[in-house]
Amino acid sequence: MKRREFITLLGSAAAWPLAAHAQQTAMPVIGFLSSRSPSESADVVTAFRRGLRETGFVEGQNLVIAFRWAEGRYEQLRDLAAELVGMHVAVLLAAGGPPSALAAKAATSTVPIVFSSVYDPVQIGLVASLNRPGGNVTGMSSVASEMVAKSGQLLKELVPTAAVIAYLVNPSNPSAEIYSKEAATVASALGIRAHVLNASTEQGLDEAFASLGGLGAGGLVVPAEPFFTSQRDRMVALAARYAIAMIATLREYVVAGGLMSYGPSLPDSYRQAGIYVGRILKGEKPADLPVMQPTKFELVINLKTAKALGLQIPDRLLALADEVIE
Repeated sequence: MKRREFITLLGSAAAWPLAAHAQQTAMPVIGFLSSRSPSESADVVTAFRRGLRETGFVEGQNLVIAFRWAEGRYEQLRDLAAELVGMHVAVLLAAGGPPSALAAKAATSTVPIVFSSVYDPVQIGLVASLNRPGGNVTGMSSVASEMVAKSGQLLKELVPTAAVIAYLVNPSNPSAEIYSKEAATVASALGIRAHVLNASTEQGLDEAFASLGGLGAGGLVVPAEPFFTSQRDRMVALAARYAIAMIATLREYVVAGGLMSYGPSLPDSYRQAGIYVGRILKGEKPADLPVMQPTKFELVINLKTAKALGLQIPDRLLALADEVIE
């Protein structure tokens, strides 16, 4: 063997362990696509990291998380999803409901996608079925019919004289039509009328709340909608200004001073999503992971707000409450 060839071979051999070591230590990148903003997502990001940790993955140690935030501007989600896919992420977490989940699905048919909390993912076309999602998408679901029905029942029990209940939807959300139909069905079963209000901007929210008095609405039901969640302080203030009994799906509204909430634990949904992402990183396929439905629900009541509205909370509701804020 010639001397030059020998030196070249020796240099290549010396590089083999380094190349192998680099491959072994390369950390997978998780794309975190959210329709919300980072300032309002600290608790769910913490819960997501907790779920990853339960499967043996710790950010900065054996994986990297690349965050992209639409901050309520749903029209940006497709570009943000495409950007993450272009980074060759190992898994894409679609956070913040249907808008981000559908944007992620439109961006790739190969990268595994886990959505965090979506009303009726079968109806909006995310998965083929809950038990057998198929394709590259799975995640955490909440069934709209159950949420709308329970919220309407609770509000009717709180305000038994109500003949009209208003339901707020964001027409930019793909689940809005499903939610509106369920609201009409629930109201009919309760013997009352439902009035659906649309809002997708701050001005729209102001106008929706201002119209409640003219509608004779005895209360307002608010779904777990990312834009609404980002505006919860504004909505709580509007509910107080117009003296309207408002029940939301998420506990965060009540902590901010809202009257009542009933729905699944959002942090728990993100923890479960983190577990699914970890399982996929270990080799499982989204098609084989059934869409999970929430098992933990919370009824939260703010007594101070009830008093300000002149409402007496029934003893039965107080007994059922998971948390009472005084």
